[in-house]
Amino acid sequence: MISRRAALALPLLATPALAQETWPSRPIRFVIPFAAGSATDLRARVFAEPLSRRLGQPVVVENKGGANGFLASEAVARARPDGQTFLFTANTTHASNPALFRTLPYDPIKDFEPVALLGTGVLLVVVNKDLPIHSMAEFTAASRARQGGLDVAWGSASSRVAAEMFRTMADVPMNLVAYRANPQGLTDVIAGNAQAMFLDTTTALPQVRAGRVRALAVSSRTRIGILPELPTVIEAAGLPEYEMLTWNGIFAPAGTPDAIVQRMSALLMEINAEPAIQERYAQEANTGLGMGAADFGRFVVADIARWRDVVAKAGIAVE
Repeated sequence: MISRRAALALPLLATPALAQETWPSRPIRFVIPFAAGSATDLRARVFAEPLSRRLGQPVVVENKGGANGFLASEAVARARPDGQTFLFTANTTHASNPALFRTLPYDPIKDFEPVALLGTGVLLVVVNKDLPIHSMAEFTAASRARQGGLDVAWGSASSRVAAEMFRTMADVPMNLVAYRANPQGLTDVIAGNAQAMFLDTTTALPQVRAGRVRALAVSSRTRIGILPELPTVIEAAGLPEYEMLTWNGIFAPAGTPDAIVQRMSALLMEINAEPAIQERYAQEANTGLGMGAADFGRFVVADIARWRDVVAKAGIAVE
């Protein structure tokens, strides 16, 4: 009997779209809608090497950041659906943007084939280490005491909405400052050019552990295992409805042959289940749950609705 690993390694049978070639015939592209060093970029690079070994082709990570993820998403939506180009993204492009913008240069459902959901994550609230702020109560008091509120950096849709939601629910003034990506915003918090930030754990934790910023709370409903002493925003600020979750997933252009989508999905699920990958998720306070193509497609539809509710709770005007 042939093993599952061996079956996945077999060349794909020819389809009308691939009549003259066996997939993959050349390097695979992972297009990332964020800057190098962002959480999604780092996650893509973790998957690129083991996927390359399994496919026998290089997997090239291409950063196409900016414009709220529009550039990368539109580029992949218009790419040839031959299984060579994939969007390695986060909830920003396929759940947050549909809730934040009336029109998009791409359709998150019709222009893509969902391939796999890889993992979910949470955000930390961090402040500059030199500030006399050690709790969400002190954060709120400091922001109310400063003309216009504290300068709060954001570099992704999740980062922005998490801050906006806190501002609305806690009724506290905050001056939100946009950055190209979360790492750039965090750099300014460390330097003291901004005072605080709500951002992903993958980016924040190394700086928290190094003592360069101070963590005040986590955006999930429950505390995280690697920082059990860190309260949730719900606990620390007394906001029972506050929660912000994120995710990473992969999409192909609409029309990509289902055989390619299913094979890629199976390979990604296999890599996602590896102990080293799961341990990395745990160390970043993320969850590598894994979800195949069909389930992921249903998840995205539901998450767009969830994000519309979150944006409404945050009091954000749709652009």
